[in-house]
Amino acid sequence: MTGKLLSVNVGLPREIEWLGRVERTSIWKAPVEGRVAVRGFNVAGDEQAAPEFHGGPDKAVYAYAREDVEWWEREVGREFEHGVFGENLTVSGVDVTGAVVGERWEIGTAVFEVAQPRIPCWKLGARMNDASFPVHFAAAGRPGAYLRIVQEGEIGAGDEIRVGGKPEHGLTVGDVARIYHQERGRCRVLLDAPELAEEWKDWALRRTGDRVG
Repeated sequence: MTGKLLSVNVGLPREIEWLGRVERTSIWKAPVEGRVAVRGFNVAGDEQAAPEFHGGPDKAVYAYAREDVEWWEREVGREFEHGVFGENLTVSGVDVTGAVVGERWEIGTAVFEVAQPRIPCWKLGARMNDASFPVHFAAAGRPGAYLRIVQEGEIGAGDEIRVGGKPEHGLTVGDVARIYHQERGRCRVLLDAPELAEEWKDWALRRTGDRVG
């Protein structure tokens, strides 16, 4: 499967006033031109405001499909620019919801690995100026995918996305999100995907009672 990288979007932390509080967030992201380096846990020029929640190796880069953005445009009746969902990579021609945890994407000279879905928090509501939006986002079943950086390199708008082989367990980011939001009784299947981020395995073990804490 091949797709296309439509834009690379980055943003730095900023303070906003939201629901009577001053908060810090990096969800405001905008497309950048030219080739962009990806290394460590980041896209160059991008910085997480709360790395304990939104950064690290298993949430290094967030990808969202233009097809899903267009679905939201029809749903809410307005247009969205690239990056409005806080995504670093706006992509097309890739089934992001159907991406199998552990599958790899080659983009430019970099290689990424699908690690987990996005679970929306209040910051998405702030970006959309709608406190209820995270609930609608979760219900829509279009979570986008957090990616690990497996091989550092450079990427840019227009690059081809080459999707590699899919792990045999078949667990998709859409499956993980649906289990979390709607089907928690199926949480044990998360343990069958060794590439899934450890925090999800810990959550599943606590839910099944196999681990205390």
